[in-house]
Amino acid sequence: MSTAKIRSLDELRREVAAARARGQRIVLANGCFDLLHVGHVRYLQAARRLGDLLIVGVNADAAVRALKGEGRPILPAEERAELVAAFACVDYVVIFDDVTVAPLLEALRPDVHAKGTDYTPETVP
Repeated sequence: MSTAKIRSLDELRREVAAARARGQRIVLANGCFDLLHVGHVRYLQAARRLGDLLIVGVNADAAVRALKGEGRPILPAEERAELVAAFACVDYVVIFDDVTVAPLLEALRPDVHAKGTDYTPETVP
């Protein structure tokens, strides 16, 4: 069941430590994933190819509203996380409260931070 992939930040810290001990390369992808589309699918599949363990951060509802405006998100964070977790290429999903991914990057310290093609090095923390 895909909801088993949805973890708290504390749980993920332990998973990342164990993966590192096994010599695995950790990849973090993140986004709102509000109304999933083919670009999201391609992004996550490409992110998976960058390492051994793919963790996806999903923005919490308040963060999506701050980023996208009133009327968003369309789907609540729990449903967006479950949709993302359903992908075979995704190992774990975490819902994070911040508007920026920087605190999540700091907490998990992935080997790779994967972003979609609509971002540049200047716009990624």
